[in-house]
Amino acid sequence: MAVPVAFFALFFAYPVTAIVGRGLKAEGDWQFGRIGEVLSRPDILDVLWFTTWQALASTALTLLIALPGAYVFARFDFPGKQVLRAVVTVPFVLPTVVVGTAFLALLGRGGLLDELWGVRLDTTVWAILLAHVFFNYAVVVRTVGGLWSQLDPRQEEAARVLGAGRFAAFRRVTLPALAPAVAAAALMVFLFTFTSFGVVQILGGPAYSTLEVEIYRQTAQLLDLPTAAVLTLVQFAAVGGILAVHAATVRRRERALKLVDPAHTSRRPRGAGQWALLGGVLLTALLLILLPLGVLVERSFDGPGGYGFGYYEALQSVGAGGSSTFLVPPLEAVGNSLRYALVATLIALVIGGLAAAALTRRAGRLVRGFDALLMLPLGVSAVTVGFGFLITLDKPPLDLRTSWILVPLAQALVGVPFVVRTMLPVLRAVDDRLREAAAVLGASPLRAWREVDLPLVRRAVLVAAGFAFAVSLGEFGATVFIARPDNPTLPVAVARLLGRSGELNYGQAMALSTILMLVCAVSLLLLERIRTDRSGEF
Repeated sequence: MAVPVAFFALFFAYPVTAIVGRGLKAEGDWQFGRIGEVLSRPDILDVLWFTTWQALASTALTLLIALPGAYVFARFDFPGKQVLRAVVTVPFVLPTVVVGTAFLALLGRGGLLDELWGVRLDTTVWAILLAHVFFNYAVVVRTVGGLWSQLDPRQEEAARVLGAGRFAAFRRVTLPALAPAVAAAALMVFLFTFTSFGVVQILGGPAYSTLEVEIYRQTAQLLDLPTAAVLTLVQFAAVGGILAVHAATVRRRERALKLVDPAHTSRRPRGAGQWALLGGVLLTALLLILLPLGVLVERSFDGPGGYGFGYYEALQSVGAGGSSTFLVPPLEAVGNSLRYALVATLIALVIGGLAAAALTRRAGRLVRGFDALLMLPLGVSAVTVGFGFLITLDKPPLDLRTSWILVPLAQALVGVPFVVRTMLPVLRAVDDRLREAAAVLGASPLRAWREVDLPLVRRAVLVAAGFAFAVSLGEFGATVFIARPDNPTLPVAVARLLGRSGELNYGQAMALSTILMLVCAVSLLLLERIRTDRSGEF
């Protein structure tokens, strides 16, 4: 536990504490009265209300649309099922900037809806809600569907034999068993939408602001650190409560359920109703997932002179079309992002692997607290972390403010939770007697790990590396503060292009977003080929 604890203390707790301290201190004294002052402001109350309201609405809408998909993936066997599973998972690993850009191309000015029917939904709450459903659809399908596929269907069939109708059997037998998984998925969707940044920043406009967006505005634009510090504490408390409830829900599910092999529960659809349900899920995937991504790709080729590679060619030069958005050609952001993501993945594997090993070997309140700590970077404001890096890591011996390593360190903070969550179930499944046998035969702990654990968890390590690489590639909240102007990452480059007017800048943003989407999709498809089918969670 020593190395992960030191890593999180230095690169997470220290920057967050420092930025909050600067906001709540005046002349060396804590000013806790500022908390009440900030939270009583009408504009801040509006932000808190909208953040909570849109997260609840996004969660409810995601469950409504995704639960039929979870049932289809759990119970039906049909051609192309594995490919479709990978397709619906692509949005989850896409950067939020790409998601916002895709829906901007579909719903915004000059978008597909605007061209066909003169309808624009950007700068409306509906664009935000639909983008959140797009982003979190896979969370429900993979979490609930994975468990659903392992529930023994004979229990529901027995209820039918005893006289229960189809709905009554589902309500009394299947739904109680699924409730913990549904609750866990709902909590994760609520967490991701409660802390939404890139989607709201691009689609919401000035009228809508979540806590994360407001923290960014107060920090980067208004330089109002007291307000940003209070909002960070509010978000921290909310995320801590959500994660505590989520952990309790997961433990309840692990203790209460008896599962079967998923291969024995799926079959081809039967009857018109089941085929209609499958068709509805396929249509939902087409309209909700493939259409926005397809429009994004189409817009990247639709130049002023017709379809071509003009926007992609413009990425190779500085100041194309009179733009001074970058100090280097925007295309260099591709190489920067790949290098940063590879280094961040390596760091996340080392830190996350050690943390997973520690959680496997030990138990108790201290370790459970450590487990919760590992999840905090997913919910704590990435904007706060990024700005905290700038004001804390600027003195020897950790003067990293001008160092390239700062970006991978911030990205690794987001990747570590995915590594831990992927490796932990597999490590816990390794029989301790194998390690004991290796020790009896004279193997040192290191050699026992190399000869026993590593071969068994090699596939989980590859899956964890794939997730860490994808989320590192798309990290935006912290990177927007610490990426140097001459070394931008892909998400930062897309945001800069969208922030400037002009058709060329818009087209280049679509082209860069398409490149970023393809890199993430390829990473996920490779991950899908090596993943195990034994886990129902990410």
